[in-house]
Amino acid sequence: MLESIRSPKDIKKLSIDQLYALADEIRDTLVHTVLETGGHLASNLGIVELTLALEYVFDPPEDKIVFDVGHQAYVHKLLTGRQKGFSRLGQKGGISGFTRMSESPYDAFSAGHASTAISAALGMARARDQMGDSGAVIAVLGDGAMTGGMCYEALDDAGSTHTPLIVILNDNNMSISPNVGAMAKRLTRMRQSVAYDATRRGLKRAFKSLPVIGGPLLKLSSRVTASVKRILLGGHYFEALGIRYLGPVDGHDLKNLIRVLDRASHTDEPILIHVVTRKGKGYQPAESQPEKYHGVPPRVTEGQETAISNAKIAVDELISLAERDARVTALTAAMPSGTGLMAFGQRFPDRFYDVGIAEEHMVTMAAGMAASGLKPYVGVYSTFLQRGYDQIVHDVCLESLPVTFLIDRSGLVGPDGATHQGMFDLSYLRHIPNLVLASPRDVRQLRKLIDLSLEYDGPMAIRYSKGGEDMFGSMDDRTPLTLGSWEELVAGEEAEILAVGRMVKTALNASMILAGQGIACGVTDARFVKPMDDRLLRDIATHRRLIVTLEDNAAAGGFGSAVLEKLSAWGIGTPILLIGLPDRFVEQATVEEQTEECGLTAEQVANSVKKRLNSH
Repeated sequence: MLESIRSPKDIKKLSIDQLYALADEIRDTLVHTVLETGGHLASNLGIVELTLALEYVFDPPEDKIVFDVGHQAYVHKLLTGRQKGFSRLGQKGGISGFTRMSESPYDAFSAGHASTAISAALGMARARDQMGDSGAVIAVLGDGAMTGGMCYEALDDAGSTHTPLIVILNDNNMSISPNVGAMAKRLTRMRQSVAYDATRRGLKRAFKSLPVIGGPLLKLSSRVTASVKRILLGGHYFEALGIRYLGPVDGHDLKNLIRVLDRASHTDEPILIHVVTRKGKGYQPAESQPEKYHGVPPRVTEGQETAISNAKIAVDELISLAERDARVTALTAAMPSGTGLMAFGQRFPDRFYDVGIAEEHMVTMAAGMAASGLKPYVGVYSTFLQRGYDQIVHDVCLESLPVTFLIDRSGLVGPDGATHQGMFDLSYLRHIPNLVLASPRDVRQLRKLIDLSLEYDGPMAIRYSKGGEDMFGSMDDRTPLTLGSWEELVAGEEAEILAVGRMVKTALNASMILAGQGIACGVTDARFVKPMDDRLLRDIATHRRLIVTLEDNAAAGGFGSAVLEKLSAWGIGTPILLIGLPDRFVEQATVEEQTEECGLTAEQVANSVKKRLNSH
């Protein structure tokens, strides 16, 4: 049946029984495809009936359905003409794992970060009204998004002007990890309340049994039961903001979902529909372990090597620091598993804080902790730290507070694509005063940098990729690092590659290729982007024909720009070649494919160096 669906118009021809059969087929497709390609499985299994009901009642793309984050939109993609590309989900040339306006007119808004849907949908609704257009605007967000402040800003704004807008709260008690915070607890009570239904049925029976006045009271029962709902379930929270509340609604009851959505489609006010779903529904492993199956990796080929997890190394070292220093505290924003900090939370539950999807709050809270004598460590993906930029500047670095940022998933990240590349962190961090910025070449150096951070009484950021390795020496090597020090690994008379982080290995391989071609090219591990090793940089710049900077960060404003600024300030005119990520968003593919596409393989680097040397 799924093969016959080319657009939402085809869904409207189906009966309820056929829709349920289609739901089963979609789940089968999701499980078989995502286990092979990798991607977000549990969240999409849970939203099948809700998506079918939305496409059945509304008329996209004329009606705009805005999915928060976008990782819960696989079913939407299958129903809007993208079945053929689905087998290459998240792969080069395939469809994105998130909503992309450039991919389909049915994707009303591009999203890869949480808590944006209501704001975007409100903007669309106001544009519709201002331009005299028609059509519904629906924001679909998971309850995990409700831990993010943007949702409340948008709801407050929408309620103040009564702009017609539908918000679907897809409540499955999870974001990536179990939700935290007061709203999560409130929603849990609302989901689990059986008192509401029992009270409603009891009141109706009582009204019917009363002589004379029973009829009039029954007519008023909708008002009475609405009041009971507000008292028992707490919908009054949203209604106090001017948002009409409907729910909770069973998110797997297609017939009732269609009825409720149809009712909402005629509203002339902002309305929130609280839909309760089960994450992972229909696939027992995902139902029982929704966190594990939130995001699954591609199927691993037998014999394929798995890289060491930098996150695990970082957290193991952080636990070691915490065991000897009671000030050490860890924070994350709804990413305890991805950042590895769940292990820290299990070891030190009273010194670990998951703040939900609230990066701005997390950074400022860490600043408050540091101002009060603690040594906070913030575990966060590079792409998500962007959301806390102002707080890093204003709340942490202005007074040089000792907050350490452990920035995971830096550089190219593979299938998650353009919305999740960690390609901007060096650019948006290195110009902030008082901030030390470092990038280790391997897991051994990562441990040393974390050790150094404990002693450093100021803000520090350590950025690293997902996978690591031990390039030199032993993991037991505890020779301390000196703040701002670089290390020349290979001497070269003609050119020198100053490499950052995991690009050090690429630089070494490029140096070997060049050596085979008779070109002596040195390699320096520029592990500190700020402060730099001025002595070594000046020495290299005055004794080489060419300086090359190599980074897995945007070339614009990154490490290479910093070196160029230094040489300019010193009046040194040695030619410099900046090699980094291009000035565009890098789409999904494997990390290896993205690296080649961006000109960052060892062979490509060697060719670029040789070409520049030959041009002088």
